[in-house]
Amino acid sequence: MRLNKYLSSAGVCSRREADRAVEQGRVTVNGRRAEKGIQVDIKSDLVCFDGKPAELRTERVVIAYHKPAGIVCSTKDQGRERNNIVDALGLPYRIYPVGRLDKASTGLILLTNDGELTDRLLRARNGHEKVYEVKTDPELSDEALDKMRKGGIPIEEKRSTKPCRISRDGPGSLRITLTEGMNREIRKLVSFFGAEVISLKRVSFAGIGLGNLKEGEYRFLDAKELYMLDREGSEKAGEKEKR
Repeated sequence: MRLNKYLSSAGVCSRREADRAVEQGRVTVNGRRAEKGIQVDIKSDLVCFDGKPAELRTERVVIAYHKPAGIVCSTKDQGRERNNIVDALGLPYRIYPVGRLDKASTGLILLTNDGELTDRLLRARNGHEKVYEVKTDPELSDEALDKMRKGGIPIEEKRSTKPCRISRDGPGSLRITLTEGMNREIRKLVSFFGAEVISLKRVSFAGIGLGNLKEGEYRFLDAKELYMLDREGSEKAGEKEKR
């Protein structure tokens, strides 16, 4: 495989950026400074970028990441913005976030190289649950929470919210479970009732919990978690076929 394609496939950078990195002496093959345009053996050659191995990973990868505030959940500016989620993780292969958390929010977001899984998790009709810990100012009234639970709140043009589950965790603190993914839905809901979100943290998505991950940490999903995601997707697909 051509070296620049190898580096691109490993998720290190684009082919054009790879060529520039080679010219700058940032790439080595088997310990020697690489030359632009060379071919590498993907099975036996050791390719390093800035001294770190750049490995192709062809098997499915699914990662749980505790996103800190300030990180942008987009691959648009990969390689140019320090606060880009892919660059923040710094992994040597291509993965993409499953959906988004806005820049100010924290908590669980999944990243994967499995496009089919991403599509399945993001389809609103599949009803995957997302659980959030939310603090508001001022505290929302019981009446407002009841209306939020019932759904039908017009927070977007020609679109209203679905019913959701909400419980109080303390003064001004809520635990909200959604089954849809409207952009900034919780912030818009809270604003609709005259309050402001002080903090928003996602603690669970499609049955995968944040666990003990600290902000900025990540972990690979284990076999049991992957099986659960696949089984849930298959069951929901079967339910739709019966209808």
